[in-house]
Amino acid sequence: HEREHDREISELITKHEEEMEKLRAELNKEQQHLLDDLHQQMAATHKAEIEQAQLQLQTLHSLELETLRLSLNNMHTSQLELTQSNLRKEKETALVELREMLNDKRAQEVAILQSRYQLEQDKIKKQCLKEKEDL
Repeated sequence: HEREHDREISELITKHEEEMEKLRAELNKEQQHLLDDLHQQMAATHKAEIEQAQLQLQTLHSLELETLRLSLNNMHTSQLELTQSNLRKEKETALVELREMLNDKRAQEVAILQSRYQLEQDKIKKQCLKEKEDL
């Protein structure tokens, strides 16, 4: 029974690790997809703003262009940081939910195993008493 119990616990741990790895892979894939989309959007926005800046280059002072570039970079950086922060929060929430679900499942399985163990123990005690009476 102990070996079976250890085996079941080992299977649960393996299953938990596989599910965690799968979730990590999915979250990483989703994060990469979102980052790629954001990069494309930022590239399109950046390209449009660069073209507009080139048209105004003849009338704008070089210091104004530098200010615009810095502002754009700061905005892009802020957008990336916000997206990464949101993805991190979503990932953490999903991991907490998965951990809770796995803990609940494990608790249920442990309760079932304890019940089985108790039944086997009772059965062995009854058999032992019967054998004592027979002797």
